[in-house]
Amino acid sequence: MELDITLIIILLVTGFGAGMIDAIAGGGGLITLPVLLSTGMSPVEALATNKLQGSFGTLAASVYFVRKKLVDLSQMKLMISCTFVGAVLGTLIVQQIDTSLLASIMPLLLVLIALYFMFSKRIGDEDRDRKVSNAVFAFVFTFAIGFYDGFFGPGTGTFFAVAFISLLGFSMARATAHTKVLNFTSNIASLIFFAMGGNIIWVAGFIMAAGQLVGGQLGARMVVSKGVSLIRPLIVVVTLAMSARLLFDQYHQGSQLVGQLLSWFG
Repeated sequence: MELDITLIIILLVTGFGAGMIDAIAGGGGLITLPVLLSTGMSPVEALATNKLQGSFGTLAASVYFVRKKLVDLSQMKLMISCTFVGAVLGTLIVQQIDTSLLASIMPLLLVLIALYFMFSKRIGDEDRDRKVSNAVFAFVFTFAIGFYDGFFGPGTGTFFAVAFISLLGFSMARATAHTKVLNFTSNIASLIFFAMGGNIIWVAGFIMAAGQLVGGQLGARMVVSKGVSLIRPLIVVVTLAMSARLLFDQYHQGSQLVGQLLSWFG
């Protein structure tokens, strides 16, 4: 892969913008994946490189949230462990199973989540009573969402945020902060397997990572300073955008399949 100054700037700026948005509402891959694919990478290389650069953004955001005491890592050890194990299993199993059914369901689920945030005006404004213990939350929900991230991926941050808000009663700012820690965990789990497979374009990934480090920290600062007034609308927009992207991908794949069938019978 040849890198000129123009491409380096594009990768840096893309990493910065994606890192900032991802720290606030998730969905940074909506920006980074098309850019990586446009450089000529294969889909697998783009996914692997995306995991690499995205890990730096979630790390930067997580460190900032820990320093601001929105996250206590000592209280998250079990959640982190279960997320990691789930992501590893998901990454292994996805190689053996067709994900087309899940891909067809996800757009509807993401729209429902967007509506949840849009019309539940008081949800996430402040901390509320929890509905489950930390142990149940870790063994059931963080494991399941970590598995989903390794298995499929889109909307993982949104699912973590919804779980923290609806089950542990977290405010939206606290939920976002804790989500970044678990996002980083599942990213690292998948990244290990991509690295073992030799699929990562390291130079491009590290260039974008530099932008992610700055963008991730800036986004985290905005979460702390703006809170729910910024997070809620951005989650709605990003979630609907992810749904639209998944629907477009399905339509594109369906059109290609129809074209192949017509060519066979034509």
